[in-house]
Amino acid sequence: MPKSSAQVTAAEISRIADVTRATVSNWRRRYEDFPAPAGGTESSPLYDLAAVSAWLKARNHPSVETPSAELRTTLRLHPAEEDVTTRLVPLVLAASRKATDELAKIAELDDADLLRRAAAAASKLREQVPDADKASFSEADAPVIRALIRCVRDGGAKDALDVLATRGLDTLAAPGTYETPEGLGYLMARFLPESTESVLDPTCGAGTLLASATERGARQLYGQDLLPVQAQRSAVRLLLTDSDAEVTVRAGDSLLDDAFPDLTVDAVLCSPPHAVRDWGHEELLYDPRWTYGVPPRNASELAWVQHALAHLEPAGYAVLLLTPTIASRSSGRQIRAELVRSGALRAVVGLPAGVAEPLHIPLHLWILQRPEPGGAQPPSVLFIDTAAGEEGETWKAKRGSARLSVAWDALAKTALRSWSSFTEAPAAFADEPGVARAVAALDLLDDDVDLTPARQVRLSPGDIDPQRTADSTARSRATLLGHINTLTRLADYEDLQAVESPRDWRTATLSDLSRGGAVSIQRGAGHSPKETRGKHDETPESTRSVFTGRDIAMGTRASGTVADTPIHAATAPVVKDGDVLLRTISGGSGLLARVADADDAGSLVGHHLVVVRPDPGRIDAWFLAGFLTTEANFAGATTGVTVANLQPTKLRVPLLPLAEQRRYGAAFRRVHDLRIAARGAADAAEKAAQDLLDGLTSGALHPTDTPTEPTSPPSKQSRRS
Repeated sequence: MPKSSAQVTAAEISRIADVTRATVSNWRRRYEDFPAPAGGTESSPLYDLAAVSAWLKARNHPSVETPSAELRTTLRLHPAEEDVTTRLVPLVLAASRKATDELAKIAELDDADLLRRAAAAASKLREQVPDADKASFSEADAPVIRALIRCVRDGGAKDALDVLATRGLDTLAAPGTYETPEGLGYLMARFLPESTESVLDPTCGAGTLLASATERGARQLYGQDLLPVQAQRSAVRLLLTDSDAEVTVRAGDSLLDDAFPDLTVDAVLCSPPHAVRDWGHEELLYDPRWTYGVPPRNASELAWVQHALAHLEPAGYAVLLLTPTIASRSSGRQIRAELVRSGALRAVVGLPAGVAEPLHIPLHLWILQRPEPGGAQPPSVLFIDTAAGEEGETWKAKRGSARLSVAWDALAKTALRSWSSFTEAPAAFADEPGVARAVAALDLLDDDVDLTPARQVRLSPGDIDPQRTADSTARSRATLLGHINTLTRLADYEDLQAVESPRDWRTATLSDLSRGGAVSIQRGAGHSPKETRGKHDETPESTRSVFTGRDIAMGTRASGTVADTPIHAATAPVVKDGDVLLRTISGGSGLLARVADADDAGSLVGHHLVVVRPDPGRIDAWFLAGFLTTEANFAGATTGVTVANLQPTKLRVPLLPLAEQRRYGAAFRRVHDLRIAARGAADAAEKAAQDLLDGLTSGALHPTDTPTEPTSPPSKQSRRS
């Protein structure tokens, strides 16, 4: 049987090369060596994917597909089949154990030999990868197996594994399940003692938590996941990460069909699915795991809590990522009370919103310890609110165009500092007002048994330092006055004069100026492949700053990075001093453009932005930015109603001498600075008002005997006039 390769249409080639369909048609007519059709019809020809990739690579095409992208394309062209990924995942591990030159030879085998080798390799992994022995391969699988081998050889086994898992999850995703960020996995594992040897994750997903446990020294790893592709992914990932670890992963529902019913381990790490009602409430009504009470139907997380405790050795720890409703929902009150009363609940850590999916919810970490028979009951429960922050440490996520960036080291520092002090001497733990507090178990056993950290660590009157409050209020007042002075200076318009009639501009479009060489126009970066988004890459390129649409609207520096925004860095324009950055989607409020300065230089430009780079000898940058963003200009160059999409080449600019451009540019820059100062003043006023309100209501500040009369707001009549 000869070698086979995936076949692609002209439309697929345009997607692979990131060009238009018309460009592909032009290539076919212009280049005699362009690959000839390998199948299809005259009106809809098909081309050999390998031949097309080789042709693009020979011309150093900048968008030629990476090995992982080629695998993704070949998978998409594979005949629709639900279990294709579960049959292929074991081959990733098998290929990772082969030398590079051996993989090259295997990829060149004819189809029959290749398929036999693949089936034999998968069968040998039946003890290590779930369902590996069930894999069988047909002629249609040969192209994707070759692409997989090339991906492992040239891109690495982890890239191939992620591509397969992404394909599998697209068709088999379960509700309420999310991939745990690696930073969060690192934090959760740090709550475990260093002596931890065996760890279980009953919802192991991609294996992030178990991989984090290996960094704490764990060598016996157990996992189970409802989705077969996730169970396989976890097993292969762990074996790739630490070949010496004892890895046992099974597929199945841990609550309804526990694969490890008699197993007890040193620790459990778990990020269970959220808000799942069909978790087996009726079937498990009399399950022996419910030591602390039968979990309500609407609180599946409390079933996972007790499942984790049931698998622990006495004094073993469990760390679970849970939604905040479990801490206060009335239906779970009795179970929470038993967890506190028995000493099983040791700590609850409140996380800022945005550290993990679902991003809009401030999730909690519950730290539990299985009580030892006859052991002393812990006198208190530790509550930590990391969302409160600490002066000088800003780990709260900054919103980019799509994802959030979290300073995990700073967040972990606060959480682990308090946890370490508490575990060393619970009775002597010194509270950190507003951040961490050890609450006596008896004080928690009220009618609500509310375990929300933000409520338990809130400041009490005894925690408030009046002098510190007064100093904070004074600082916020000084900041506000500084912004007011800036506004007063910028609001001086005396150097601007009125004219008898509006000037009649002679204008040119950006397209005209571009053709004449006065400006160049570049669109922001394209989207990165789906399976590479949000990966934690420690290379210098991953930390490179990226401008987002929000940065332009708010007038701030670039807030995104390559690692946390879904951009294709290779296609992203690099900012230079004097560039004009435009938003191409103008819905909502905020600035539409800004001029980059020397501090912005070197940043990349993300989605929905355009870089207009003027020739400084012909066009003044601030003059250009000012005229490009007028309401009339945008109205004539945008489509859409609610969200306006800009067509930048249609924007018009007056044709003026450079000296006059610079006079206008100076005025436009002052207008820009005025808007930024106004935003800063509004924020400072809100901060000052909140500080005053907090000081007055907490008792740290009190009115004098002769309070200053507040200025009355203007009446309705004066506002109308």
